[in-house]
Amino acid sequence: MELKTFIFNPIQVNCYLMWDSTGEAVLIDCGCIYAHEKAELKRFISENKLHLKHYLNTHLHFDHIFGNPYVMKEFGIGAEANDKDLPWALSISERVSRFGMCYDEEIPPLARVLNDGDDIHFGHSSIKAIAVPGHSPGSLAYYLPDENMLFSGDALFHGSIGRTDFPDSNHRALIDNIKEKLLTLPSCTVVYPGHDRSTTIGYEKEYNMFLR
Repeated sequence: MELKTFIFNPIQVNCYLMWDSTGEAVLIDCGCIYAHEKAELKRFISENKLHLKHYLNTHLHFDHIFGNPYVMKEFGIGAEANDKDLPWALSISERVSRFGMCYDEEIPPLARVLNDGDDIHFGHSSIKAIAVPGHSPGSLAYYLPDENMLFSGDALFHGSIGRTDFPDSNHRALIDNIKEKLLTLPSCTVVYPGHDRSTTIGYEKEYNMFLR
């Protein structure tokens, strides 16, 4: 499995692009908002002759979905995510303005609603959706067991966890879901979060003070 990480928008969201030997690719959390970010993504996909098969959102907070209209327009692919976060997508302009930013695009409807346990297939590879609500009601992590890879969104970070100070967040639920659904994965699983650096399940089980 090949993996490319882009860091987009002022909030520094990790956008992941992965592909296997077939050239079929999956994009996760495309937060590109500026023209040069969009050009960088398009150029990389074109130069590597990749065929974008799926576009996944870990959740629908605005910093993770800024690029959804661009992905639809440029590649003809709608996002796949859980629909419990749709209020964030439907009111994106208002929510962004609270952070002193401006965004005037409309987020396209979801192409597929994903739920806990759903599978996403591309090339010779498969991804399993894992529901980890708490940071947001619809938060999903994406797990590739054959590759020991987990894309955790804003649920689990290196030495930390996602914010739970939003009105629809739930701190206890986030802790419980991380412990029950993520920390039970093999310790060697590499965790690719929505922001900042990667980590492993083994490291978080031993050192993450939020999960004691």
